[in-house]
Amino acid sequence: MQHTVNRLFYYITLCRPANVITAMADVLAGVSIALFYGGMADSGSFYRHTALLLMTTAALYAGGIVFNDFFDADTDRIERPERMIPSGIISKRAAGVFGTVLFILALICSALVNNLAVVIAGAIALSALLYDYKSKQHSIAGPLNMGICRGLNLLLGISLIPGLLKAHWYLGMVPVIYIFAVTTISRDEVHGGQKKNLAIAFILYLLVFIILCMVGNDTKVYTGLWLLLPFFIGIMRPLYKAWQNPQAKNIIGAVKAGVLSIIFLDATWAALHHQFVICGIILCLLPLSVLLGKYFAVT
Repeated sequence: MQHTVNRLFYYITLCRPANVITAMADVLAGVSIALFYGGMADSGSFYRHTALLLMTTAALYAGGIVFNDFFDADTDRIERPERMIPSGIISKRAAGVFGTVLFILALICSALVNNLAVVIAGAIALSALLYDYKSKQHSIAGPLNMGICRGLNLLLGISLIPGLLKAHWYLGMVPVIYIFAVTTISRDEVHGGQKKNLAIAFILYLLVFIILCMVGNDTKVYTGLWLLLPFFIGIMRPLYKAWQNPQAKNIIGAVKAGVLSIIFLDATWAALHHQFVICGIILCLLPLSVLLGKYFAVT
């Protein structure tokens, strides 16, 4: 029994559960946008389809993380020998099977929602594999690829009402910009950072804030903008600390803050689209993600 529990713990560790929570927040943000423009909360299928989309994104993100470690196994034996695969706790073959099962589960769940959802889920899976296998090595293609995964994740939530995507697809660009910034910082988390990458991240963060203010002006839900303050503080303080001393420890702190603050970004989306109940649910995910971050690796 204890052996089974330990194995389960190891596989959960491999998935980085704190990060998976942030992916679920992305979809809830997309759902809030769908509700604002489409208004279908009274539909009998709303809760079932939302739950299926949350399962889809959780499986997609976990699968992407698993394949990240799968393809990085040789490098991690040198740089991160404590990870599940290089430490020998989970075999590379078992990790590959596990990641594949997670992707298949995601496609099944999304197919139960609608055709558009399964197309987006498939695109996320392919984008994640491309990042894990190849593009992460490139200074521009890597962050852009990861950002596209997150942008598609927001659109996955909007796909709850397929007809809305044609008019509001551009909202997916905000997660692309934000994650480009976070991923740019993370490139130096092993050996320490370069101030150039931190400066790029700072500029991109400011761009995200400006766009969110523009969205608030468009929806006329100005009360949602109050969330920008904790969002701003949450990512800028560790970024400034890393700027002052760009050693690996501070870079990791800035990356961790960027990942966890995705929840504030998603809560802001919900608030700006007058979905304050969903905003509250998303904010409740933050302490859960922080708690999981204390027991499981985030980077």
